[in-house]
Amino acid sequence: MTKIFATLLILSCLASAASAELSKAPAETVSAEQLSQEWDKVFPEDSRVSHRKITFHNRFGITLAADLYAPKDMKADEKLPAIALAGPYGAVKEQVSGRYAQELAAGGFLTIAFDPSFTGESGGEPRNTTSTSINTEDFSAAVDWLANNPNVDENKIGILGICGWGGFALNAAAMDPRIRATVSSTMYDMSRNIANGYFDNGRPADEIRKERIEARKKISAQRTADYKNGTYAMAGGVPTEITEDTPQFVKDYHDFYQTKRGYHPRSFGSTTGATLTSLLDFMNMKLLQYSDEIESPVLLIHGEKAHSRYYSEDAFKKLAGDNKELLIVPGASHVDLYDNMEKIPFAKIISFFETNLK
Repeated sequence: MTKIFATLLILSCLASAASAELSKAPAETVSAEQLSQEWDKVFPEDSRVSHRKITFHNRFGITLAADLYAPKDMKADEKLPAIALAGPYGAVKEQVSGRYAQELAAGGFLTIAFDPSFTGESGGEPRNTTSTSINTEDFSAAVDWLANNPNVDENKIGILGICGWGGFALNAAAMDPRIRATVSSTMYDMSRNIANGYFDNGRPADEIRKERIEARKKISAQRTADYKNGTYAMAGGVPTEITEDTPQFVKDYHDFYQTKRGYHPRSFGSTTGATLTSLLDFMNMKLLQYSDEIESPVLLIHGEKAHSRYYSEDAFKKLAGDNKELLIVPGASHVDLYDNMEKIPFAKIISFFETNLK
């Protein structure tokens, strides 16, 4: 097996690739009332914040499900600055993005944490597919909804992406000037990761190229098999069992996705992983290609001890202009910035949005 193909499987924390029957997507006409109304999140409810379910659609016609959070003391006719949130890659709104959204709502913002297309309570088939273009579009679709909400000032909309969705957030900010401020937390550049493998710095370009070509052959063959079988091979979620030889960052993922701390049955990180053929899209589409054309403010946050820290550091170097900032959180790992309330710099995030969504 080539090194890149092996790393692709590590990316999805593959225990073993398995073929899974297509699960039925939520109906494209689903209403907010049809979504789960119980508090089925991995974090406690905040009494300072009101919460309700909403749905909206993207330009591909996919219905997205989201949780809307707002300060409980918000007046009926008040217009607030708003923030759309998503991530990490493989997670649903009941895990990390909702935790961030609730905390920012307590700080005075109207926020929505959404399930990406094909995942969670959102629509789209086949289930658990990921896409550079569609998932970037999901952020702009959230802006569409917020810009038309009577409680939102359409000139004061920001976005926040976590882990793999940090890369989508930067891609959306480069594309959509309605996004007035962007935060990424513990960011992955998914296209770079899948095209080059982990820790690609210093590896010969020709070696990486050969491995990438071989990986394309293997995954494309899987497309043929998927079509023939009427099923989709899944990359596999975070492993349910780990050993002493398991890389530390995979152990960290396990401690979140496969324990009471962060497990959720609708999360493909906790269950099946993404469709294996999703990897082809990332391998050929560079998410951050035009990030140097982002004109709005950007804050990149990463943990000092995160295995993925180099993604934010390199993305920061590419950003142009002087309205950008890289914040390295002392002692924090990649997964610490998922749910460690002592490590996530919420005061800084709130201050950043307050300053730049005036």
